[in-house]
Amino acid sequence: MPAADNKALVIAFYEQAFNDRQPEQAAAAHLGESYIQHNPEAQDSPQAFVGYVHWLRGQFPDLRLDIKRAVAEGDVVVTHSNLHLKPGDRGMAVADFWRIADGKIVEHWDVIQEVPEKSANDNTMF
Repeated sequence: MPAADNKALVIAFYEQAFNDRQPEQAAAAHLGESYIQHNPEAQDSPQAFVGYVHWLRGQFPDLRLDIKRAVAEGDVVVTHSNLHLKPGDRGMAVADFWRIADGKIVEHWDVIQEVPEKSANDNTMF
């Protein structure tokens, strides 16, 4: 699958799961049966992903994910996003790494950092 198609797949999955509030549909359409998770707070499998999103949405019903950029190379897609847990918060900077095989997302890593109130520079995290 071309890298551009992999990037479109990941963006569609992420938007559907979090912003469209359809994690079941997103997982069914875009996750491989052997989805491997490297986030230490989440378990492997599409079913575990759906449970994680519901748990997170239960804690933060108004959460919103703004994908700022996505880069694809070969079978890996990287997204850089601002995850807002509550409306108006600074949110968290999230870098996700997704591996694609046979048109499905099969592996995920992430790095998450809160957006601080003060910064040593005038640049943003995005």
